[in-house]
Amino acid sequence: MADPARARKIADRIRDLLAENVAAVVKDPDLGMITITDTRVTPDLQQATVFWTVLGDERQRELTAELLERNRGRLRSLVGKGLGIRLTPSLEFVHDALPEDAAHLEDVLRRAKEEDERRASENAGAQYAGGEDPYKKPADDAE
Repeated sequence: MADPARARKIADRIRDLLAENVAAVVKDPDLGMITITDTRVTPDLQQATVFWTVLGDERQRELTAELLERNRGRLRSLVGKGLGIRLTPSLEFVHDALPEDAAHLEDVLRRAKEEDERRASENAGAQYAGGEDPYKKPADDAE
């Protein structure tokens, strides 16, 4: 079991190595504009999960995922040479859906704000139906 700080350093190094060299290793025009967003290494340093995202549509994402899987061994070899540790972790590539989720949440918040503004403008001239405070108070009972 490795030290968590060491595992984090190795994960950061893997992320940097792949981000700098993935296009040079894969050498395919279908790869697309890939970004390595995060890397996590298991505590025993045996497996690394690489999170990535790509600029483009669903088809581009599928092509990039296929190319990463096809070149997994070459990328692992690159990581092994760059790390210089006894055991090179196996790589698992996972598409990072965080940018799409964030864009969806921003859209939902924008629509909610627009709806709030629309309702506020509709209610701008509204008046209370029975006065500002329609509740009975103990002082009102004495009358």
